[in-house]
Amino acid sequence: MNSPHSSSSSVSPPGANLLAKGPVELHQLAGKSGPRGPILVVDDEPDILIALEDLFGDDYDVLTAPAPADALAILRDRPDVMVIVSDERMPGMMGHVFLSEARKFSDAEAILLTGYADLPAVVGALNEGGITGYAPKPWDANALRGMVASALDRRRLKMELQSERALFSGLLDNVADAIAFKDAGGRFIRMNARKAALLGADVVACLGREEGDFVLPERAAAIARSEREAVEAGAPVETVEEWAGEDGPRWRMVTRTPVFGHGGQLESLAIIERDITEQRRLDARLRQAEKMQALGTLAGGVAHDFNNLLTAVLGSIDLAARRIENNPRVTRLLENAAYAARRGASLTHRLLSFSRQRELEPRVVDPNAILSEMNELLSRTLGGMVQISKSCAPDLWPVLIDPAQLELAILNLCINARDAMPEGGALTLTTENVSVSDPNTLNLAPGDYALLTVRDTGSGIPPDVVARIFEPFFTTKEVGKGTGLGLSMVYGLVQQSGGAVDVETAPGCGTAMKLYLPRSQDPALASAAAEVNVASAGRAGARILLVDDDRDVRSVTAQSLQELGYAVEEARSAAEALDVLERSSKPNLVIADVAMPEMNGLELAAAIKQRHPAVPVLLITGYADFSGADTQATVIHKPFQIDDLGKVVSRLLK
Repeated sequence: MNSPHSSSSSVSPPGANLLAKGPVELHQLAGKSGPRGPILVVDDEPDILIALEDLFGDDYDVLTAPAPADALAILRDRPDVMVIVSDERMPGMMGHVFLSEARKFSDAEAILLTGYADLPAVVGALNEGGITGYAPKPWDANALRGMVASALDRRRLKMELQSERALFSGLLDNVADAIAFKDAGGRFIRMNARKAALLGADVVACLGREEGDFVLPERAAAIARSEREAVEAGAPVETVEEWAGEDGPRWRMVTRTPVFGHGGQLESLAIIERDITEQRRLDARLRQAEKMQALGTLAGGVAHDFNNLLTAVLGSIDLAARRIENNPRVTRLLENAAYAARRGASLTHRLLSFSRQRELEPRVVDPNAILSEMNELLSRTLGGMVQISKSCAPDLWPVLIDPAQLELAILNLCINARDAMPEGGALTLTTENVSVSDPNTLNLAPGDYALLTVRDTGSGIPPDVVARIFEPFFTTKEVGKGTGLGLSMVYGLVQQSGGAVDVETAPGCGTAMKLYLPRSQDPALASAAAEVNVASAGRAGARILLVDDDRDVRSVTAQSLQELGYAVEEARSAAEALDVLERSSKPNLVIADVAMPEMNGLELAAAIKQRHPAVPVLLITGYADFSGADTQATVIHKPFQIDDLGKVVSRLLK
């Protein structure tokens, strides 16, 4: 006689920790080879327990219990029990009552076995115990085996169904997509919470209703058309739908899949909606970046040709001004022409900065001097309706920055200020010394800064726009009146120089743009006049070889060098320059354009360094970026004036 917890099989119970297992493990357990089960046999008569154990022992893992209380204890320890075979009449607890108690924590199939039960007992067992089979005593062995086998198969199928439902529910509830199922009439029969949220309701409120109950009529009509197309196609149909979100347009990919029965009739429609907004926006940014790259390449090429023209124009104006004395009227005209040419140079500088084909050229400068030199430029650019005033600290600290880019940044800020005051107003430029401690809201490193502020009395900037003003290509101006590059260039310059930009503004209260520029411990450079005097020190007896394929630029540059007192020999190509170096006495300096056919200026400089290492080389470029180039040659950018050229040449010849 077995104990209440004994088993006829010595194999370890296959589901000892089954409560911790998932539905997949349950499925695998139900379909394992070897003895199946386990099944639990409950009867208060030992002989019957032995007989039943013998009957099922070859096919199943049999657990036995002589009393309902013992059986309940086994079921609590063994949730993997598949079938219960229980006697009806037992002391202390009737069989159908025991099965009713077991049903509270076990899903095992139940078979009632008794020789005394009347019809009311069977009805009670069916209603309360959830039995799925009934066998009288004495039993027919084959019939009882078939009954247990059928119950075990039902239990296995139920477990598989539970597993599939658990997997489906887990997928439905945790997937990022919105998923729904509709019946043939278009009513929701299943959906996840994400889909319900799109409809502005909960899952329970949506089931049994049509989607048109939750969306606008136009949207409902479009959904109905798409669903008809999927049903008519008899296959999944994908569509991209757009709608207005709080942060702008949004898109989703909707896949509608019809499900047909064996007779070919439509049973349901599965809908999966995936938000593809970020993918669309990334694609748009990629296309924009590709267009900007192409535009940058175009800008670089245009700037190169334009700088050649400006070099010839500025050089000619400079030479003409040196030959005209005591003629204020002509001098004034030449100054106007030079001013226009320099503005053209500023435009090409912006193009090159945009196309990233020119590096910053930081120098130690005095921001007050920059503002002073911009007086005439600002007054002409901003017009008479803007009153310009300055308040500059006399002891302003010097800063290390590209002076041309700083001038361009100030000009951009002033033009934006003018545009914010269409009916006129006041523009104030101030400088002061400030010390920044740590921490600070601008993420500035602790230290000393020269603060340059451009303040206007214009309309101010709304808070939602302030957050985006430094984004490239963001502009609130009309099409054709703004590129959206000005403030992003200002921000990039200041950040790259180690500073920060702060904005103080409010609608109707004007705007103050504050540039924090790190203090340089080196003194600012000497004045231009002093540098011109230094440039005169290296003229006597110097011979220069000038190499440029552009005849106009070469001619003007040669005359400028001659005006400075140098002897100049010209070459139209790099090959011709190398021939001159081989057949004649070595020049004191070679000046070469970078952009030349066949052999460019960089290649020429490398060849000269290898063959004639004592001869210095000065490269002239209208657009080239030398980052990463293996050259030690000095570079000057087009367009340049005679004094600029004289300073560099004098330094190389000393």
